[in-house]
Amino acid sequence: MSERKISPSDATVLDYIHVRVVDYDPVWPDLFRTEARRIEDILKENLVQIFHIGSTSVPGLRAKPIIDIMPVVLDIERVDERSGQFEAIGYEAMGELGIPGRRYFRKGGENRTHQIHAFQYDNVQNITRHLAFRDYLRSHSDVGCAYAALKSEPAVRYPGDREGYCNGKDGFVKCVERDALRWYWKKYDVGRC
Repeated sequence: MSERKISPSDATVLDYIHVRVVDYDPVWPDLFRTEARRIEDILKENLVQIFHIGSTSVPGLRAKPIIDIMPVVLDIERVDERSGQFEAIGYEAMGELGIPGRRYFRKGGENRTHQIHAFQYDNVQNITRHLAFRDYLRSHSDVGCAYAALKSEPAVRYPGDREGYCNGKDGFVKCVERDALRWYWKKYDVGRC
């Protein structure tokens, strides 16, 4: 795999986009479904399942208007082989970009519209983390409201600073993620044979 390495001097690669949090848009699920079909056409038999994740997947939640998509695949190395096909539909391959076992692609440059977070099916920790967070916010509107309020404040404070925006919500996200995983494990009886 020819993975792109990010060094501290390349920090602008991560924070070049303007951070904007908007009200929920009911078109987001349709945008996901349209893009999911394009991704399915590329991944074909390697695709196990494809999920809409992130804030745009939670009805009513304010979000950055970027559709996060999580394909789960049989073989992550075969995703690398399809990078050219992803580039042909507007994505930039970014390798793991800080999360081992992930393949990250972004679409839209400075006006990013979509992000792909592909994982191999046995990367259970990362897959579960994303699904638990999404499902917890869908089921706990009070937490979703608190998260929306928290996201809006750093977006105003750091409109051109993606790193500042992320740091502004990091502690809350980690706490909610812990609660979400506990809730998810209980709800789906994960871990029992």
